[in-house]
Amino acid sequence: MSTPVNVPALPESVADATVLAWHKKPGDPIRRDENLVDLETDKVVLEVPATIDGVVGQQTAGVGDTVQAGDLLCVIETDGVPAQKMESPAAAVTKPAGEGNLEPPKQADIPTAGDDGEPVLTPAVRRLVKEMGLDPRKITGSGKDGRILKSDVTAYVDGLETHADEDKDFTAVMPPEHDITQSTMTGERPEQRVPMTRLRARIAERLLEAQQNAAILTTFNEVNLKAVNDLRARYREQFEKEHEVRLGFMSFFIKAAVEALKTFPVVNASVDGKDIVYHGYYDIGIAVGSPRGLVVPILRDADQLGFGELEKAVRDFGKKANEGNLSFEELTGGTFTISNGGVYGSMLSTPILNPPQSAILGMHNIQQRPVVENGEIVIRPMMYLALSYDHRIIDGREAVQFLVTIKNMLEDPSRLLLQI
Repeated sequence: MSTPVNVPALPESVADATVLAWHKKPGDPIRRDENLVDLETDKVVLEVPATIDGVVGQQTAGVGDTVQAGDLLCVIETDGVPAQKMESPAAAVTKPAGEGNLEPPKQADIPTAGDDGEPVLTPAVRRLVKEMGLDPRKITGSGKDGRILKSDVTAYVDGLETHADEDKDFTAVMPPEHDITQSTMTGERPEQRVPMTRLRARIAERLLEAQQNAAILTTFNEVNLKAVNDLRARYREQFEKEHEVRLGFMSFFIKAAVEALKTFPVVNASVDGKDIVYHGYYDIGIAVGSPRGLVVPILRDADQLGFGELEKAVRDFGKKANEGNLSFEELTGGTFTISNGGVYGSMLSTPILNPPQSAILGMHNIQQRPVVENGEIVIRPMMYLALSYDHRIIDGREAVQFLVTIKNMLEDPSRLLLQI
């Protein structure tokens, strides 16, 4: 019997998808719920699992093909398939080759190390490790027989980030979009043409849309983060014990931004034709670098979340972005965005709006700089802030005062608790 595998229902407003990678080829055994193929949409990668045990039959869509919901991807054959064909790789390893009609297991399916000492990875983990530029030999596997799981990869990355810089909220690993090496190109002046991924093409489209459809202006200020640093140092251990998450900077900036948005609601608004839409809620987008490109997951009702909840949400966004597990719903909507270029060392930038939002806050690198306080020169942790905004509806006065409000709250964090 042949069981069809079709493109699942796509998220609302997504018309089609691109076949990104097949994890099985015709003739390969597959288990129910095992990932069969990855489909890439404008925002997320969807995994299509097998719905039945069997053997992969004819594939009707190749890598790079565009497919729509309901289109046939392949069939899974079950008639005449020997039982041993449908056993898991782990079970096959326990049976000696040549016993009865059993075939020796494929080395690529065995979760052990190869002859050269390299760990053998599942296709999904292999792709993740490659995208993040990691050495799998340094990752400890928690699966059966030491098999490396996706969670092992993300845990390893978390450990690198934590030890690299305790003062950064999170850092997403950003390898090149395509693995292009000099050895893959020939000639004295080598070039290689690589098509954009769907996500990269969508990012390009939205950036052009923002530039063409809004009157973007940027205003700057700087903030002294000594008070925030002192507060974090004072309550770091107690906060981590209570909330099981590190107290970073991002929760302070989100809180300050929400209070400033309440004071200047037009910054939280958007343009719809000739109308200004004022939003009575605060859905804050957090720009995150991922192996596939920049993504902006949304913190819904950020004004109702405490510091611990905000830090956990930001941490989870970083993990999901690296794993490619952000859902379409998490990437949809938003009334205001915060982008932290400081985690990559940026000193100053002019962030571009995330349509249809009307403003975006840019954070930057923290540097110890001399400043004057009470007539004396002192060294303080300083950060430049940038607010890009749509000048069609936001006047310069409101933009400047909005940024000053954020500055005042961060330099006196007690304002965030008292909401003054």
